[in-house]
Amino acid sequence: MKREGRRLVSRPLYLFCMVIAPLFCYVFFTTLMDSGLPVNMPVGVVDQDMTSTSRQLMRNLDAFEQTAIVAHYPTINEARAAMQKGEIYGFYYIPKGTTAKAQSQRQPTVSFYTNNTLLIAGSLLYKDMKMMSELASGAAARTSLYAKGATEDQAMAFLQPIVIDTHPLNNPWLNYSVYLCNTFAPGVLMLLIFMITVYSIGVEIKDRTAREWLRMGNNSIYISLAGKLLPHTAIFFLMGILYNVYLYGFLHFPCNSGIMPMLLATLCLVLASQGMGVLMIGTLPTLRLGLSFASLWGVLSFSMCGLSFPAMAMHPVLQGLANLFPLRHYFLIYVDQALNGYPMIYSWINYVALLIFMMLPFFVVHRLKRMDNVFIFHGILLLKLPPYPYPSYCLSFSKIWSIAAVTFL
Repeated sequence: MKREGRRLVSRPLYLFCMVIAPLFCYVFFTTLMDSGLPVNMPVGVVDQDMTSTSRQLMRNLDAFEQTAIVAHYPTINEARAAMQKGEIYGFYYIPKGTTAKAQSQRQPTVSFYTNNTLLIAGSLLYKDMKMMSELASGAAARTSLYAKGATEDQAMAFLQPIVIDTHPLNNPWLNYSVYLCNTFAPGVLMLLIFMITVYSIGVEIKDRTAREWLRMGNNSIYISLAGKLLPHTAIFFLMGILYNVYLYGFLHFPCNSGIMPMLLATLCLVLASQGMGVLMIGTLPTLRLGLSFASLWGVLSFSMCGLSFPAMAMHPVLQGLANLFPLRHYFLIYVDQALNGYPMIYSWINYVALLIFMMLPFFVVHRLKRMDNVFIFHGILLLKLPPYPYPSYCLSFSKIWSIAAVTFL
């Protein structure tokens, strides 16, 4: 452990990947989605009716938090051109004579167009515009009923014969930050654990210092492996404690089971990710292949864990493959513990799955001990290549930047 501690202190790579990168991601993702949902998204209006009623309709639409009317267009073609240029996300069209038709009960038609190429923006604006249209329709119908002598109770019973009572559970604010950050933060941490575990073991083989590493552990691969990984475990678990305290203590994200079950889940995720990393470098023949596969497996975890697309809606084969990703089981524990507040025993299958990931090194540990002899030949070949001291730097930064780019899209 002392030897590994000196290596951690002497190489800036470890400081970047184990401390700076996780902290940057925690702050970046939470501040990026600080409002919870996008607000003041630009839309346009094509008001050819030009009446007080249509202007009131537009004022009411502009009052929605997520909608901001930024331009008025004389024709649909101009509004469509603005949407294609990316100046607005959608537009609301009120044809000429809408108010007159509504007053004479001739069922006028209003239209709204949203750019669902940008799915989140398009969906939220569609919801606002549809709600505004339904409110306007209800107001016109209520005015007509009042004119016919109906009471308020009679009018409301006619307009809404069935009262709808909705209860969004576990994330009642429909906060996008709560939804994403609780999985993005541990997901990025898991990705970095993959890469640091692969790199720290692979570089011993690549630099032909594996025999020295084993000798420090009394030629026991188990002691050597524990001495190398335990300092990593302590640092990564500390980073896990920080994001739990930051999300649930400082930002007050929902955590109905208390923070202790989430800390246990975080520790299990750290150990499971290290076990997966040892399996990668013990199975793949070179450091670069190990780092590449670790990056690939880490990025795929964000899609397969059920965060971006429901796992139960995936193809049955993909549903089975999703269980091969530690983040999937952490995500299910998070849903059960933090959101639903269930007892820990409810998630025992996921804890067992993470325990299996922790046991993976036992399948390749003897192969790791023999790799020093195998890689001496490869090491001679690698000496002919230009020095490449920081492969994990580049891969770590590129993967973090890729995740950030997907978020910014």
